[in-house]
Amino acid sequence: QVQLVESGGGLVQPGGSLRLSCAASRSIFSTYVMGWYRQPPGKQRELVALMDSSGVTHYAGSVKDRFTISRDNAESTVFLQLNSLKPEDTAVYYCYSAAGPGYWGQGTQVTVSS
Repeated sequence: QVQLVESGGGLVQPGGSLRLSCAASRSIFSTYVMGWYRQPPGKQRELVALMDSSGVTHYAGSVKDRFTISRDNAESTVFLQLNSLKPEDTAVYYCYSAAGPGYWGQGTQVTVSS
């Protein structure tokens, strides 16, 4: 069964940090680009970060230097470290695999508020 399962979201104060994890089925992880997208309230889903199997990364300008994507190929897991969080980072964060037609996780809520 193909699946992506996110965890690690929650409520955090501005300036705080969170670490998101996404456990993937091996068939949609190994050699594929993995990434994170987010959907803020009332807005469209947008790219946050991507990483290919060799470690090359791409970040949205709004999160560069604050967020870090990484992957553990042995565990078929991709991570997103979120630092210096701002209220505008509030969104549902989705894990993504570029395998085949593209696969999405169920999403995890990140809320940045004092």
